Amino acid sequence: MKKTTAGIALAMLFSPVLSFSQEKIDNEAIQKIKKEGLENSKVMDIAFHLTDVSGPRLTNSPGYMRAANYAKDEMKKWGLTNASIDPWGEFGKGWELEKSYVAMTAPYYKPLIAYPKAWCSGTGQLKNAEIFVIKAKDSTALANYKGKLAGKIIMTDRDDVYKQSFKADALRFSDATLDSMAVATAGKPVDAEEARKRREQMMNAARSQQRLSILIKNMAKEEGAVAILSVGNKNHDGTLFTQGGGSYKGSDPENFLDIMLGIEDYMSIVRLVNSGYPVKLDVDVKTAFQTKDLQGYNVIAEIPGTDPKLKNEIVMLGAHLDSWHTATGATDNAAGSAVMMEAVRIIKSLDLKPKRTIRIALWSGEEEGLLGSRGYVKKTFADPSNMQLLPAHEKLSAYYNIDNGTGKIRGIYLQGNEACRAIFTKWFEPFNDLGAKTVTINNTGGTDHQSFDAVGLPGFQFIQDPIEYNERTHHSNMDTYDHLIADDLKQMATIVASFVYNTAQREEKMPRKELPKAK
Repeated sequence: MKKTTAGIALAMLFSPVLSFSQEKIDNEAIQKIKKEGLENSKVMDIAFHLTDVSGPRLTNSPGYMRAANYAKDEMKKWGLTNASIDPWGEFGKGWELEKSYVAMTAPYYKPLIAYPKAWCSGTGQLKNAEIFVIKAKDSTALANYKGKLAGKIIMTDRDDVYKQSFKADALRFSDATLDSMAVATAGKPVDAEEARKRREQMMNAARSQQRLSILIKNMAKEEGAVAILSVGNKNHDGTLFTQGGGSYKGSDPENFLDIMLGIEDYMSIVRLVNSGYPVKLDVDVKTAFQTKDLQGYNVIAEIPGTDPKLKNEIVMLGAHLDSWHTATGATDNAAGSAVMMEAVRIIKSLDLKPKRTIRIALWSGEEEGLLGSRGYVKKTFADPSNMQLLPAHEKLSAYYNIDNGTGKIRGIYLQGNEACRAIFTKWFEPFNDLGAKTVTINNTGGTDHQSFDAVGLPGFQFIQDPIEYNERTHHSNMDTYDHLIADDLKQMATIVASFVYNTAQREEKMPRKELPKAK
């Protein structure tokens, strides 16, 4: 049939709608998922066991293994199969903080909010030591302090001025922000040379500061200092963002004790010492290293597929289970792990029969560089360094990730995979009333979906309300169960369960982007 110009225009106008409407959804199953997830949720009980019961979950620590075994055993109870603690490769030493007491004893007594960095050694016993402030900007100036650090607690001089925050900690995305994300287009190609120069400048500055810090620690350790005190720019109002104090590799020595303070205590001590008032601290830190097993472990479990033709294909969902050590990692990322566990519980409890196999993964080593998911992807799907695809690469439909705190889902990042836009838009329809509908072409980084995307597999992270994430809880001593929002986690688990089930039921696997080149 001959098409008129008007007919062609109409076809072009309505073709996205036709494609959109052709996406099939089992609405009865989705309504069951919605009812179970919102009215009979177990997500907060799961979160309680991953946080308060398990404790901090630094990779390879006793707390991580408590949480991993709880997750594995719980999912077995729900009827998932092949539940296991799955090794992904060598990580390094486990570490646990067993005791920490830090207080100022002169010129007067004052308890201090203080946290040792991970993988640092302890003091061996209670030490009372004088503060020594180093005023050196480079290695030449540092040489002037040689022979003066024995028995001292070391600080570096700073002239920071505390800046009040006029921004609320907890925020939700506004409609305007979400609308701008929805209409975003693929970004213009970056000027590679300009980007390289900026990156190199930043790296050089960071390397210079890091080199000086290492030199100070080495000198302090050689001369028999007690500890070094650190402070981050975000450490204020009782919130300390404390991470690692050095290498955790099995062959590396224990790191010199590095203790984080808040800006208020740190600057008070510096001002006193610089004004001629001697300051002394009591420090009693005990740490324990686990060196017998250096392997890293993820938690894996499955709901087997039921379709004779599709059951060997896989839909994955996951979140990282590991955390830092100063709190119980509630928003980063017990929230995501609890949501993903709840999502598979919902599907299993409703006795739904997914055509494809659904596989959940709770990752370790994310905080040290997506190590658990990268290790799993490398041994299961492909090595990004050579892009030699393993047989399972062809069988994975998609991977879905949660790792942006306690905030409810508002949409999803396409990660540049435009072909999935109409599919996800349709899948969000039953949840528009719960505030979730935004589909953006934008990429987002810093978490485990990138491990899949790096080898050309569809990997997605959901858009979540930021709540207090970057301002208060992320990697801090405030990341505890009480900062979780129950209704948000229920909404998240319900939507994830729906997306996973829809992916398992589709006639075709999810569309893929072009395979990346070997790195």
